[in-house]
Amino acid sequence: MSYNRFASVYDALMHDAPYDEWEAYLQGEVKGGSLLDVGCGTGELAVRFARTGFQVTGIDLSDDMLAIAHEKAAANGMNIPLFQQDMRELEGIGLFDTAVIFCDSLNYLQTEDAVKQTFQAVFDHLKEDGLFLFDVHSSFKMNKVFLAQTFADAAEDISFIWNSFPGEHPNSVEHELTFFVQTESGDYERFDELHYQRTFGTEKYAQWLKEAGFTVEAITADFTNDAPTSESERIFFKARKSSR
Repeated sequence: MSYNRFASVYDALMHDAPYDEWEAYLQGEVKGGSLLDVGCGTGELAVRFARTGFQVTGIDLSDDMLAIAHEKAAANGMNIPLFQQDMRELEGIGLFDTAVIFCDSLNYLQTEDAVKQTFQAVFDHLKEDGLFLFDVHSSFKMNKVFLAQTFADAAEDISFIWNSFPGEHPNSVEHELTFFVQTESGDYERFDELHYQRTFGTEKYAQWLKEAGFTVEAITADFTNDAPTSESERIFFKARKSSR
């Protein structure tokens, strides 16, 4: 999986993502304070969170994503600290009141150990009583939504075709994306991306959170306060750093 070309088209791909809902979800759970945005990507949510009063720090694996996030922050008159780090190995960034991993970034971790390492890293970078919020794709979305259709969009400067195929592991998919990007000459350049996502059951996520030291306070679905059902597509976890 490569991010250098993908970063340049990410915002076009995500133009209809539910950013307003993620913002409202966070504000419904916590008001202000220091916030670690893990897997911040191009900074769309980080800028929104900073605008509403959070002291945001962002981390992402991709320097190219972070470069765009820096440009967004600067364009909005913000100075958001941004660090190139693996979410499994956070270090040297201090302690935070709240940490979030939104936009299914956690689904890019391919193994159980990687998820466990991330939970522990987040735990270690939260203040006592700190809050951890994240969302993941459900198994229903992996197996019934992604694999049931082709996604496509055609704009004047960027077009894409997005197909998903069963992955190697249960509840995993491989996303095959083909982009056509207009160049300065007016011609179109094609490039391809292959992305892998995997999810696990809610019971496993809850178990791993508890093993890391968290108390699980809520498991909800699809930006509501309702418990997940067999056809929920996005599962939200709310966990609190507990005293050991």
